[in-house]
Amino acid sequence: MSFILQLFLAVSLLIIIEFYFYKRLTASLKTLLGSSAKIRTGSLVFLGIINLYPVYMLFSLLIVRLTHGSTYLQPQGGFFDYLIFFPFVILVLYIAQSLLFILPVDLLRLVISPFLKKHRQKVGLISAWTIVGISAAFFVYVPLRIIYDYKGIEVRQVELRKSGLPESLNNYKIAFIADVQADSYNNRKRLGKYMDRVNEAKPDLVLVGGDVITETPDYIDLAAEYLGDIKSRMGVFSCIGDHDHWAYKDDNSRSIRAVSTALHGKKVDMLDNQNRVFKAGESAIGVTFVTNTYVDRIAPDILKDLTKSNKGDVKILLTHQPSQYLVDRAKEENYDLFLAGHTHGGQITFLFPFHDLTFTQIETKYVKGDFHIGNMLMVVTRGLGMSSIPFRYNSTPEITVITLKKAS
Repeated sequence: MSFILQLFLAVSLLIIIEFYFYKRLTASLKTLLGSSAKIRTGSLVFLGIINLYPVYMLFSLLIVRLTHGSTYLQPQGGFFDYLIFFPFVILVLYIAQSLLFILPVDLLRLVISPFLKKHRQKVGLISAWTIVGISAAFFVYVPLRIIYDYKGIEVRQVELRKSGLPESLNNYKIAFIADVQADSYNNRKRLGKYMDRVNEAKPDLVLVGGDVITETPDYIDLAAEYLGDIKSRMGVFSCIGDHDHWAYKDDNSRSIRAVSTALHGKKVDMLDNQNRVFKAGESAIGVTFVTNTYVDRIAPDILKDLTKSNKGDVKILLTHQPSQYLVDRAKEENYDLFLAGHTHGGQITFLFPFHDLTFTQIETKYVKGDFHIGNMLMVVTRGLGMSSIPFRYNSTPEITVITLKKAS
């Protein structure tokens, strides 16, 4: 699908949801307050603010086409972010979230109206109050939740219980993080706060699920610096993520070398399809580092050899993307723990009656949290970073602390 077609479809969808939300909200306000010039003026101001960014992008596209340029005129930071880009994203999320509750109200009204013709006016009033109430509630909730998910960090405690666990591994603590994604939005303050919380857990071992940068080589040293600040008895070790390939857009191998070298300089190892053994007394934890990304997927024969050769008393498979074939392979080889990131816990997750919705569900059913697959525990962490847009919504950043426990 060409970029122009994608842009056309995106703009068309935006117009449709804007129009529907505008019509339903203004109609409800008029039902409750009567026709008012203030309602019309407020609606026009709202539409003007939300459409500043699309208008800018279309203008930029036109300039690029006329001048035969190759890049869009899209500044980042400061004035542009706070007055144009951020309001656009927040308002689109607000409209989409509100419509997920308004549409069922409209559908219910459509179904029951033929049976309540004598009470049409009362039904209309109830519907109007409900729509205005939904819109008002999410007008407050959406931006506050975005702020909370940008500033907040949850340290989630998980226990892995295993019968016959050697005493030297009982209460062994593993901190699992992923998707650090250092960039202009994931700045020093945010990274420092995150790593401080990791250190507060006092882990024996830290495992990283890849994506230590977002893109460009500009933030490789920053990511390495803060990951190097993590303190654990056995060190910090990472698998490779999608974004780690994209420091240099046209040279994935160079990107991985640059990221890996910077991390190694801070005593953090990034491992590509390798096993590593971590000793605890006479016992050992065996970790299989598997490269599973959009760019590079492990060959089946290498995966088979790696998983068969892991002889740890506790066996862990660490990868970036939580693909089903890896889960099946780890289960077949009696792994105790499967760790993955990549999903950001949905990153943008819309509240919806009975089941929250996120686009991540299109890619995988393993979006976030814990999954028990036979005797194996699978943990998909929400991580820290952000992709596509510099926001999280209903997906608070997470550090997962896994404690090994002997099953009674």
